[in-house]
Amino acid sequence: MVSRAEGLTMDIAGILSSLESSALATRIRESLLLFPMLESFHVIGLTMVFGTIAIIDLRLLGLASTHRPFTRIANDVLKWTWAAFGLTVITGALMFTTNAGVYFHNFYFRSKMLLLLLAGINMLVFELTAGRSVQQWDKNGSAPLSGKTMAALSIVLWISIIFLGRWIGFTTTRAQFKEEPPDVNIEDILPK
Repeated sequence: MVSRAEGLTMDIAGILSSLESSALATRIRESLLLFPMLESFHVIGLTMVFGTIAIIDLRLLGLASTHRPFTRIANDVLKWTWAAFGLTVITGALMFTTNAGVYFHNFYFRSKMLLLLLAGINMLVFELTAGRSVQQWDKNGSAPLSGKTMAALSIVLWISIIFLGRWIGFTTTRAQFKEEPPDVNIEDILPK
């Protein structure tokens, strides 16, 4: 008899295997250009996400654009944040499918996903605290203490997400190989 936990583990393994063996994942994995292109767009999207969030957070902290109302900056910037976030989700999901089992079990990947969740919760807490009273401090040089706290935490979370994302690449690159690729001696390649 299979326990509930074992059944869930088998289901997850089956889903991950299905993702990896899909035609789309195979096409991306076998293409010389698709994965690097997806990774490049993922980095561009993440750069835009972090850059636009930094604009908002620095304004909340009173370190930048203090002469402009917060709501005006947020209206100008957040549409770009969401578009860039959508780009990173799509490209990240496509890259994930190519090696889903390895990524899913990677400590840095799981940590990044946890921090993304915490960044979302942080944004929600901001909306439920300082965001509700924005009309009272909109033209002030900075947000109230709760807004500043959420902004500082946001910056820390997003920098951590970026670092963890880089570590995913460094810890999964060769994980898909079942055996070590053969050693190549450069002297064997060069003409004698």
